[in-house]
Amino acid sequence: MNLRHLSITLPLVITIATGGWWYLGYADRHPATSNAYIGRHVVRIAPQISGLVQQTAIQTNQAVKSGDLLFSIDPAPFELAVERAAAQFQQAQDNLAAATAQVAVAQAQLAIAETNAQEAIRHADRLKVLVAKGSASQDDGDNAEQQRITTQNALISASATLNVAIATRGAPGADNAAIKSAQTALDQARLDLAHTRITAPADGIIGEFDLRPGSFVSASSPLFALVEHDPVWVDANFKETDLPRIQPGQSATVTVDLLPGRTFRGEVEGLSPASGAAFSLLPPENATGNWVKITQRFAVRIRLLDPLPELRVGASAEVRIDTTAR
Repeated sequence: MNLRHLSITLPLVITIATGGWWYLGYADRHPATSNAYIGRHVVRIAPQISGLVQQTAIQTNQAVKSGDLLFSIDPAPFELAVERAAAQFQQAQDNLAAATAQVAVAQAQLAIAETNAQEAIRHADRLKVLVAKGSASQDDGDNAEQQRITTQNALISASATLNVAIATRGAPGADNAAIKSAQTALDQARLDLAHTRITAPADGIIGEFDLRPGSFVSASSPLFALVEHDPVWVDANFKETDLPRIQPGQSATVTVDLLPGRTFRGEVEGLSPASGAAFSLLPPENATGNWVKITQRFAVRIRLLDPLPELRVGASAEVRIDTTAR
């Protein structure tokens, strides 16, 4: 009787032990965690200019495409700024044209002064020879020398006038500082006008939206959130004892409480360089006498290969990684 019971019990015990050993080995090679949450990129929408809201084109929880109008700011003040900047740019161009003309006049006057000075030098040299021979009076020679000095002074003055004209004009053409400044102001005014239309930066779903026409918005102040459709990932917090076997590129399976019965394929993208406690605002102080060792958890990011729009940010998930795949 005992032998019969033993013959029945022994195989059963062996089977249970083998199954337990296999399960433990499987769990070791396929670490899992339910401390995981769905993630997507969340864009905080903020205007780049300040002004009054003129029109709203969306509502809370609405799906939008990249480039869709979200809301617009009253463009009237910015249209006036463009007109003012355009007028200033035209004035800068007119001033440059006038200054360029002054440079041309100064160059012509310098050329005349150079010609007169050269002629006065030749005339003075000729009379100097004639005076030495007695063929011309000393007064004629003195007058020629004085004329030479006068034309030299006129040449110096014409050269200085040209230098002043060039300095007043500055660099020619598009390199002119005044033209650059006016062009920059015009470009900025046009850019501000374009920023009166705030559009979606990507495909996604609008979060809580409560803007109304007439509301005043400030530049760089976030107003609402846009949750992007792609990409979708899971941040899974694994125990530090599981990390040595986890490598980027390994496959994973993901189940989400939000969609029971569905299994999603994933791939390990990377492992966090620090534990969640290290990133907290108040990291734990372990240098105390009552310290207790606690197994830390590290975030492992899993990219979902077959996501659905129904996967919402922050939804709970369970992740299992196949560490046998390298």
